[in-house]
Amino acid sequence: MAWLRKMKVIQQLLAGFSVVIVLLIALGLFGLKELYSQNGHVAKLRDEWLPSVQTSQELLSAFRDIRISQFRLAGSQTPPVIEASEEQLAKTVTELQRVQKAYEAIDGGTPESRAAYEKLNSLLPGYLRYSDAVRDFVKAGKNLEAVEFLSSSTTELRDQIHDAIGAIIRADSAGAVQEGAASEAGYQRAMTAILVCIAVAVVLGALVAIFIARTLTRQLGGEPREAVALADAIASGDLSSEVKLRNGDRVSLMYSLSVMKSRLADMVRRIQTASESISVAAGQIAEGNTDLSQRTEEQAASLEQTAASLHELAATVQSSAGHASQAAGLSENASNTAQRGGEVMENVIQTVAGISDSSAKVANIIGVIEGIAFQTNILALNAAVEAARAGEQGKGFAVVASEVRTLAQRSATAAKEIKGLIDESVSRVDAGSQLVRDAGATINDIVGSVRQVTELVHEISRAAAEQSTGISQINTAMNQMDNVTQSNAALVEEASAAAQAMNQQARELLDVIAIFRLQGGAAAGGAPARLTSLRALPGSVPPALLPQR
Repeated sequence: MAWLRKMKVIQQLLAGFSVVIVLLIALGLFGLKELYSQNGHVAKLRDEWLPSVQTSQELLSAFRDIRISQFRLAGSQTPPVIEASEEQLAKTVTELQRVQKAYEAIDGGTPESRAAYEKLNSLLPGYLRYSDAVRDFVKAGKNLEAVEFLSSSTTELRDQIHDAIGAIIRADSAGAVQEGAASEAGYQRAMTAILVCIAVAVVLGALVAIFIARTLTRQLGGEPREAVALADAIASGDLSSEVKLRNGDRVSLMYSLSVMKSRLADMVRRIQTASESISVAAGQIAEGNTDLSQRTEEQAASLEQTAASLHELAATVQSSAGHASQAAGLSENASNTAQRGGEVMENVIQTVAGISDSSAKVANIIGVIEGIAFQTNILALNAAVEAARAGEQGKGFAVVASEVRTLAQRSATAAKEIKGLIDESVSRVDAGSQLVRDAGATINDIVGSVRQVTELVHEISRAAAEQSTGISQINTAMNQMDNVTQSNAALVEEASAAAQAMNQQARELLDVIAIFRLQGGAAAGGAPARLTSLRALPGSVPPALLPQR
């Protein structure tokens, strides 16, 4: 039953009432089952056995009516009486057939009753044929013979039919009696079982109630009003009351309340001691914060002066950086100008080279012209020789050849002079081209030097900019340090105010815990006393909340 003791109170109560409810449900279901069984027996008696017995009695009555109608017909002498007797006999036969159909429609019965009924069905047709014989005797006027016939010849078959109907009645009656006995036995069995279930439910309910009561008493550790009184005393600040516990009680509510009271008393004492220590420490912190505030203000003033000096230095360096940047711009412009001059000089060199090439081509052309003049002179000389050979006829041609020779000589002379001029011009162009090349090389050297100067000026400008940036960062850092120092001064003042407030709150805390009354009649606000550390107690205050020694 240890698992049941570990359950919650509501679970135990639910378990106890559930057992009782389950027993009641079982008892109700069993009662319903037995009622259903009894209803089955009663229904079978009502729907099967009683109709069977009643119908079997009606079979006997209908057969007797047929027998009486036969004797009445046998004694009839006049036609109206005979006709009335025949009608009565027909009605009794019809009634017998109706009763037979009603019996056959009934479910149930026993094998004996069914066998007897089959025998009756086999005998009745033969007996009903006797009515025809009686009718023949009556119509022949032989009434005495008809009565004699019924009294003697039909008695054996009549007795067999009586026996069959009697067997049916006895079998159905026995079945009805047996069904009634079964119903009575079921009733007795149900009564016994219900009484046993009631007794078991009462015993189990009592055991569960006793167990739950003992469990609750064990868990509470006493009467509920005692636990309420102890809780009220603790709530009102009375920690001096004694708690009476049972021997070996370590799990009850009263034990937990007792442990809580003891630990709360120890906690109150420690809070009192810690509050006084906090009050003293807060006063010391307030004094230290006052001194720290003064030193922080002095440091803030020094930082303000340093920040002002750095601000002036930053302005100077920033101005130098601006001048260096302007010089770098001018150097870069000079470098670009020199570079453009070098490009122009390269164009001049290329132009002079083109002129030199053109002069060489002109010299070649003059050489061609000189060759043509030389050949023309030779041709003119040959023409003069041929004209001299021709005599008078070649005089005119000789004159022309002489003129052509003269022109060829003059052309050759002019070509030589032009060639001399061209050669002189080519020499001067070559000299000028060399001078231009030398000037281009000099300009290239100037461009390289200007580029180096520009790079140096750029380096100086970048260095000045970096110095300006660094000094600006230092200035910003100094401003931040100044702001932080100012904030620290404000925080120190706030900490001083907080320390004073903490001192006041510690005193108020001492006043608050003064409502607790500890053992010995002393209030918690009295003289502090060092107690045993709560860390030694299981489940006590967490170490983070305890004062550190």
